[in-house]
Amino acid sequence: MFNRFLASIGIGNAKIDTVLEKSRYSPGEEVRGVVRMQGGSVAQQVETIELSVMTEYIRETDDHKHRHHAEIGRYHVTRPFTLQPNERQEVPFSFLLPNETPLTIGRAPVWIKTELEVRNAVDPSDNDRIEVAPSQGQHTVLEAISRLGFRLREAECQYASRLGGRLPFVQEFEFVPSGGQFRGRLDELELTFFNRGHELELLLQVDRKARGFGGWLAEAMDADETFVRVTFSNAQLSAGPDAIAHQLADLIARYS
Repeated sequence: MFNRFLASIGIGNAKIDTVLEKSRYSPGEEVRGVVRMQGGSVAQQVETIELSVMTEYIRETDDHKHRHHAEIGRYHVTRPFTLQPNERQEVPFSFLLPNETPLTIGRAPVWIKTELEVRNAVDPSDNDRIEVAPSQGQHTVLEAISRLGFRLREAECQYASRLGGRLPFVQEFEFVPSGGQFRGRLDELELTFFNRGHELELLLQVDRKARGFGGWLAEAMDADETFVRVTFSNAQLSAGPDAIAHQLADLIARYS
């Protein structure tokens, strides 16, 4: 009875360790691994094992930046079962990394959180950081922007409830023109991906460089910024960075 009481407050409780097949993934890719469990000092009823894909985003309030955790996806791994004292079990799992998962570029951590829901006890948990690399389509777009002379300055997940859809944030990539045709014409170019799986939508914010008093006035009123949406199918993206760079150059030139 005393051991059961200790387990209920986390002493002598079950332990878990999630082992992933690898540590680097792309949005939409299958994540595979096992959850390793070791029973505690008493038998415990495990209601479920849940895996969550987590990240964090920034929200500004009264000129202060606050970091918040966000759950991108949640997955149930097993049905209820009893874990006996000191028993060892391994439960395999697999799921698709959500298309909305931010890339771990800049200050955008992503981790897999594992939770063991144990009846009448403190729930054990485990966190495993992963690297999220661009999908093939995202890589093509980022390479195209680089070929136009833009350099990535910053990448952050920002609160944007209207743009994020089911999520409260979007990931913004901020580029500056360090060469090419837009140097001296733009202050910066911001990019947000909306990965649909079969196509990739881009939201571009074109920030023109101020010229003269009229340009200064437009900049002061944020009238020098234009938002543009463009969508590329997977077939278009397969044409490669040069083809995408050509299309993006024509599009950006209209607003610069």
